[in-house]
Amino acid sequence: MKNKLVLNSIKRVVVLGMVGFTIQVHAEILVILPETGPMSRAGLSIKQGILSAAQASKNEIPLKFVDSDQKTIKALLKQHVNKKTKMIIGPLARPDVEALINLKPKVPVLALNEVYPSDKSVWQYSLSKNDDALALLDYIQHDKVSKLYVVREKGTEAESINFLNALFANYMGEVDPVEHMPKSISDREGILLLGSNQWLTSFPKLQKKKIYTQAIAVDEKKALPKGMKFCDVPALYIAEWDDVVKAYKDKPTSLPYQRLYAFGGDAWHIAEQFVLDPNVKSLTFNGRTGKIKIDGNRVERIPQCFERSKNNLVPL
Repeated sequence: MKNKLVLNSIKRVVVLGMVGFTIQVHAEILVILPETGPMSRAGLSIKQGILSAAQASKNEIPLKFVDSDQKTIKALLKQHVNKKTKMIIGPLARPDVEALINLKPKVPVLALNEVYPSDKSVWQYSLSKNDDALALLDYIQHDKVSKLYVVREKGTEAESINFLNALFANYMGEVDPVEHMPKSISDREGILLLGSNQWLTSFPKLQKKKIYTQAIAVDEKKALPKGMKFCDVPALYIAEWDDVVKAYKDKPTSLPYQRLYAFGGDAWHIAEQFVLDPNVKSLTFNGRTGKIKIDGNRVERIPQCFERSKNNLVPL
């Protein structure tokens, strides 16, 4: 009887091993990114993030990378999608995402941008400024700010327009865009400063409470003013994800492209889960780019918010 139990256990191990081997042999993730052309730096940064996360994973699912520059999505799918293709990551450019949705793909797709059209086979995931704005808005409301003054650095308005639009659309209090910094504010008022790090740190006497900014103001060399709050990709500030740290060590780059390393890592993790369990309907995890919630075909990203203390950044 004991020998029979041992044999049954061995059979189970063999079967599980065969399942893992089957996934590796018969599954492939197709990654469509711009590796040449004007968007190549962004595409290659995401690719680096995907590769680092895939190498750190125990599930050795093969990846096939194809360059989307100067090629139609229809032609790429026709040439590269085959029986082994169980998931597609990409494309990145909005027109390419729209073109892919219009083709109604038979293979599940994790598109790396958000557009208005949708399809049941396509999940849309991005580093939207709307996500950063909504996360920060939660803390503004938590601070009981009923009136928010908005001060913008001249010449940088285009960089914050999407962030500001999301704020206007969702904030229940009063928003007052002003040309100059208010001399004083009440307990129910706050200040949102949108501009460069150099501009933010140029104010000689900036208050230390209820002051907020956008992640683009963060600088690796110069700290934000004390008390300032912002929301961003957590992997840039919390060294929990070894693959993102490795990607940066292998190819050091500026903060915008470090965010794309984290973006690629989370894209890999999402795709990996769907390949391992094609029937999964929902997914929640604390990712490199924030808390990720997937329900149906909706991907929600909640960035991590931080406050600048005297000596460092404190996660909120």
